[in-house]
Amino acid sequence: MDDLNSTVHPSCLQEPPLAIEVINRLDLFGIVLYSIFTFMSSVCFLLYLEECVYVYRKVPPPKKTTIMWVNGSAPVIATMSCLGMWIPRATMFTDMTSNSYFAVVIYKFLTLMLQELGGDEMFLRRNKNNKFRISTGPCCCCCPCLPFVPVTRRLLFWLKVGSLQYAILKTALSVFSIVLWTNGNFDLSDLEITGAAIWINPFIGVLTITSLWPVAIVFMNTRNTLRSLKIIPKYAMYQLVLVLSQLQAAIISILSLDGTIACSPPFSSSARGSMLSQQLMIIEMFIITLVTRLLYRRTYDPLPMDITENDNAHNTHISLTASPAQEDTV
Repeated sequence: MDDLNSTVHPSCLQEPPLAIEVINRLDLFGIVLYSIFTFMSSVCFLLYLEECVYVYRKVPPPKKTTIMWVNGSAPVIATMSCLGMWIPRATMFTDMTSNSYFAVVIYKFLTLMLQELGGDEMFLRRNKNNKFRISTGPCCCCCPCLPFVPVTRRLLFWLKVGSLQYAILKTALSVFSIVLWTNGNFDLSDLEITGAAIWINPFIGVLTITSLWPVAIVFMNTRNTLRSLKIIPKYAMYQLVLVLSQLQAAIISILSLDGTIACSPPFSSSARGSMLSQQLMIIEMFIITLVTRLLYRRTYDPLPMDITENDNAHNTHISLTASPAQEDTV
């Protein structure tokens, strides 16, 4: 074991380097690369600010607040990834900030679909005679035997609670993890049964799956109604941000802990894996920001009423106009 450790560069066993160490070791290619990534994250943030101004002026409340939250997921992740790239020792803080923000976005996307349908009352009115299929991902996609559930106020309440719990608990657990880290009890690379990370991270995974299920239920049962509002590509972008920010980052972290991603002084294997993940994330979030800008930067007209509702309104109008004529005839 001593012979093995003697062949390993000392920096591969140390903490991530300081920001000044990263800057001092950059060659011409590194300076150009870091400049490009910083430019991309800055463009994401500026485009988001411009879109917030547009949405604030053109979209009525409370929908404009929800759109700002949902549309900010990619720029926030890109900005946090850029900070983590320049300051490697802040990676845990930037990642937790991004994940906590996206936890709120999951709930906000559910709220956005309800607001596109006219709000809670209109949603219940449109679907009062319908039943929702709940055998959807990520929880019950392989359980087609589950019964269809009638749309009631109680169902809407539990759908909201299912998404909101992740936004609250994820933020609370992130703060708790930082507190444990300052005391030396939380380390992502510590996979021992006595470590805090091995207990907190799987619990967060369960909360994530639980929060995604209500969003999938509402989307799968209302996508045809909201098709004219481009809800399908919006949902695809939301899912893409989820996969890239959660699954991709987890895979790279596992590869770095396994040693597949080699150490490159002054970066250890885990620090280099985090750096590669952040650089990939900046590129991906830059592209997603451009796409979501085309989807959300538009005028928002109210969704037309259903055909049955139009028929009922038309029949009511005919009966009201016919009544005076009948009285005159009598």
